[in-house]
Amino acid sequence: MNRISHPTADLILHNANILTMNADCPKARMVAVRNGKIMTVSEKAEIKGLAGTQTKIIDCLGKTIIPGFNDAHCHIFGFAEGFHTLDLRPDKISSIQDIQAKIRGAALTSPPGTWIRGRGYNDFYLAEKRHPNRWDLDQATRDHPVKLTHRSGHAHVLNSFALTLTGITSESPEPPGGMIDRDTGTGEPTGILYGMSEYLSDVIPPLGKAEMEQGIKSANEMLISLGITSVQDASIHNNIQRWQELRAWKERGYLKPRVNMMLGIKALREARGQGFSPKTGDEQLRLGAIKMILSQTRGHLNPPETELKQMVLDAHQAGFQVALHAVEENTIFAGLSAVEYAQCAYPHPWHRHRIEHCSICTPETSGRLARLHVIVVTQPAFIYYSGERYLKTVPPQQLKHLYPLGTLIRSGLTMVSSSDCPVIPPNPLIGIYAATSRTAESGQKLSPEQAISPSQALWAYTAGGAYASQEEKIKGTIMPGKLADMVVLGKDPTQTPLNEIKLIQVEMTIIDGQIAWQRND
Repeated sequence: MNRISHPTADLILHNANILTMNADCPKARMVAVRNGKIMTVSEKAEIKGLAGTQTKIIDCLGKTIIPGFNDAHCHIFGFAEGFHTLDLRPDKISSIQDIQAKIRGAALTSPPGTWIRGRGYNDFYLAEKRHPNRWDLDQATRDHPVKLTHRSGHAHVLNSFALTLTGITSESPEPPGGMIDRDTGTGEPTGILYGMSEYLSDVIPPLGKAEMEQGIKSANEMLISLGITSVQDASIHNNIQRWQELRAWKERGYLKPRVNMMLGIKALREARGQGFSPKTGDEQLRLGAIKMILSQTRGHLNPPETELKQMVLDAHQAGFQVALHAVEENTIFAGLSAVEYAQCAYPHPWHRHRIEHCSICTPETSGRLARLHVIVVTQPAFIYYSGERYLKTVPPQQLKHLYPLGTLIRSGLTMVSSSDCPVIPPNPLIGIYAATSRTAESGQKLSPEQAISPSQALWAYTAGGAYASQEEKIKGTIMPGKLADMVVLGKDPTQTPLNEIKLIQVEMTIIDGQIAWQRND
């Protein structure tokens, strides 16, 4: 009699506390992987019949396994560039004098004319309680163009050399949505620029290929060490060239997490002309939503309401998701009106359009978001990293509606979490801690009534990310047929005291059924 041979697993993880994020089977003890996909998930630890001579078997010793973290809103190119810029975060510098010292140090090792870049300064934490200006930077160097990027990414400071190279003078008109800060007496630019990221990216040369490759390797190592197996790049600058760069990095193994790349609205026509359509790509690199930024400068919405509605309608009719950067209520309202307009003109029940950030949101606005089936992709870790500043600078009537995670979930909408890295570090466990404890790095509490449960927070960083990018059929939960992207944690976030969640360590990161990273203590 011939025996029937059954396929065996490539990898088996057993004796584990598996949080599947699958409501039909929320917990398990064993998961088996074959050909990069999950083969079996079982509430029993039995592996008999699944293991072959080539199977790698890992006894997890009771540790917790979750689906891979999915950062639903980050900036991969900016993150990679950050490894070649001056680190000006508050834990590194505390004054404008410190910034000047950093610039002087870089100038000593850089040929004249070389751009010096710095990122992460926060005027709130500087001793001077203000932005540095062109004259501050000129004291550090006049032989190098200097560009500093604020923590938020939406303000920049240039020295005089850089202003000359970028063509910004007292006669320069302000670009749409941007603002050039000027000396009130002379009208000369102070070097501080608001909302001009797009303009600067067009006129300042990017980092070289070798620097970017080194930066992406460093970014990759940090991401996988944090258990991040998927990222969604939300840059407004994304275009076909960036798609090709990401593809090359993926093929060379420089970037292991899967990438869902949003496309800047300005690149939509070019992409469609080259045959790109919604969800173009594969499981490693896929085209995502169309990114648009809504801002208000001097009381004016940018883009104007009529233009915004047409932009959203064009993307909507082409079958794309739309991801609208909207922070305050007035921009959120404008985004919702544009989505409603597109839906009325061209009904589509599964559009899954998104509001990115949604920082100030009342219950009324949250209810409208839910009725329109708009996903909110927000950043709970901002509570941790910026909570002290919020408590001192945000008006009380707005503070109670700041990152209102509880309100968002109770309204019935889908709330997904992300980092907005490199604005803040991409550690999901800090975000889960902030979402559940509402505690700032200073120890202060921020609207604790808006806290959500650890299970809800964990879902928002795993299955929620997959749902937001319309990829929940292939990832986000641990169940047969899904991609084998998982993380082994030292402790269970849903059973750990809230104040200890941020201390949980990633023990192992698995992508495509392969161990991509492992702690070596």
